[in-house]
Amino acid sequence: MLTMVRDRHYVSDCRKSINVLYDSKHQEFDKGDIIPQTNQRLWLLKKGVVKTLTWSETGKTITLGYWGKGDVVGLPLSRLATYEVQCLNTVEAICLPWEKCSYLFKEITNCVRQTDELLRIVRTEKMYERLSKLLVWLAQKFGSEVSQGIAIDLRLTHHELADLIGSTRVTVTRLLDRLDKEKIIDRPCRFSIVIRDFDLLEKRIRV
Repeated sequence: MLTMVRDRHYVSDCRKSINVLYDSKHQEFDKGDIIPQTNQRLWLLKKGVVKTLTWSETGKTITLGYWGKGDVVGLPLSRLATYEVQCLNTVEAICLPWEKCSYLFKEITNCVRQTDELLRIVRTEKMYERLSKLLVWLAQKFGSEVSQGIAIDLRLTHHELADLIGSTRVTVTRLLDRLDKEKIIDRPCRFSIVIRDFDLLEKRIRV
């Protein structure tokens, strides 16, 4: 019984601490800004979307993931020699000393899980399925319901999509055209993707 009471107190303290963190003073960054990184600090995102990236030995950019409100990013979560966090729009984030991050277990766990999901996607053998899985993942993380279906609220070029799944821009363009002709997605404007039949797309990648 004493253990249960202590656990409840711990959970309550954690929730209070997280609420305090969200109410903490945040820093604002503009689109294209690079959020500064150190080995002793994490960033809790309150608003906006960022992209984490690194570089290959030949200097090629490698996208590690896309992160939004409630996600935690930062150099302490990576073992890579080069690690950068780039703002894709206006971002509000709270800088947290590493020693104060023990209450962010859920957020950090989500970060690890999302990294695993992206790794699983890029390991898919067929490129059509790989892109389809990525669109499902993006819709689940950044999607919003519109009259035509689910809009991915993230402006991504064909080159950026290709970089995410380890493909080429030409291949991604061809596959998006195929999904468009199959009436699974719609592209009402440049860099915009609406999934018209999410259930069908999700069903196909599970076959």
